[in-house]
Amino acid sequence: MSIVYLTYMSEYYSTPESFKEANGYIIEGIWYPRVTKIVSIKAKPALYRFYAEQESFEASRKITEQSAAEGTLVHEAAEAILLGQAPEIDESIKPAIKAFQKFLEEKNIQTSPEYVERQIFHPGHRYAGTIDVMALIDGKFGVLDIKTSQGIYRDYNLQTAAYMGALKDQFQHLQTRWILRIDQIQTCLRCGATRRTKGGREKISLWNKNGAMNKEKMKKCEHEWSEVRGEIEFKEFPYWESDFEAFLGAKKLWEWENENWLRKIGYLT
Repeated sequence: MSIVYLTYMSEYYSTPESFKEANGYIIEGIWYPRVTKIVSIKAKPALYRFYAEQESFEASRKITEQSAAEGTLVHEAAEAILLGQAPEIDESIKPAIKAFQKFLEEKNIQTSPEYVERQIFHPGHRYAGTIDVMALIDGKFGVLDIKTSQGIYRDYNLQTAAYMGALKDQFQHLQTRWILRIDQIQTCLRCGATRRTKGGREKISLWNKNGAMNKEKMKKCEHEWSEVRGEIEFKEFPYWESDFEAFLGAKKLWEWENENWLRKIGYLT
């Protein structure tokens, strides 16, 4: 039985400029750390388990990079559609994008180009980020964050709360935030298990579409997989203030971890 020890390791930067480029944006002549970099300070047990399950670090890195590339394809296609464009869709993500387009039609999501891929910043708390889209959905105006992960994780609340905190004074009618997860899976026609192959990694979930589980039956099943179909998960998280306080706590920890570089670039005095 092997034991894998995972510890937080600071990234290596050769110069103050390389640190600034990797961790933030310059907006109106001022450097701000990125929301996603700040949130990355939080421990991610599920990600650690994923790395521990792989045969080598190189194998896990390859899966992670391929998964990120596939996620980027979905993001770019979705954003182009939100901008009113008709992008050419890569065959590998067509089921996911088809499901996304159907979702847009059913929800009648309203947005405009200036609200898609919008760079924002908070001058008081000194951080910046890029939101996926601000939209009107079901009569509410809010921040919509698009994910291509296996599930909707609580970590996302920190990220979207940071966006809400930066935008609330600029948009008085800002009401809420949503996570929209776009994915694609196959379902076993015999037992109801699902298969996901993002990043070139096959993952079979022993849960059927009704949420019931019969592991023994599913383990013995000689699976007969359906065609790949898109899957949409959409959740609203209207109460963001406590998440914002947690984000500021993560920001404080991130600043502590990177104090040396932050002092060198003048962000901390």
